[in-house]
Amino acid sequence: MKKNSKFFAQNRKVGFDFELLDKYEAGIILTGHETKAVKDGRATLNGAFVDVKNGKAELLNAVIKPYQPNNAPENYKEDRVRELLLNRKELKKLQVEQESKGLTIVPISLYNKNDLIKLEIALARRRKKADKREAIKKRDFEKRKKQITR
Repeated sequence: MKKNSKFFAQNRKVGFDFELLDKYEAGIILTGHETKAVKDGRATLNGAFVDVKNGKAELLNAVIKPYQPNNAPENYKEDRVRELLLNRKELKKLQVEQESKGLTIVPISLYNKNDLIKLEIALARRRKKADKREAIKKRDFEKRKKQITR
């Protein structure tokens, strides 16, 4: 990602709920009014995930609210399945990892890169409750350490 790229949506809770292993950058196929809505900040990635089947990657449960609700197409679904654009090697690797190791593919952020909308995704393993507690302890320790050193 470049420094001048603009973030449209981020899945903030994914770093807490999952242990992120490998990150990938994917293109996303959107319609015209969806592109405008994303650029206007009407996209949500909370609860979304990626599924790879038959050589295609699909984004599920991501919500993009209409740019102009009164002018939206009648059959517009906010949470429709959207296809992702990845090269064959990445698709094959993601599919193997997802099926064999039981990993989940989660979206991290939706951003702008060279006037294109990109989706950052990651192979992830769900954290157990004890791991989450450990992360909270570590975060609190770091926060206290910063306050003391000031």
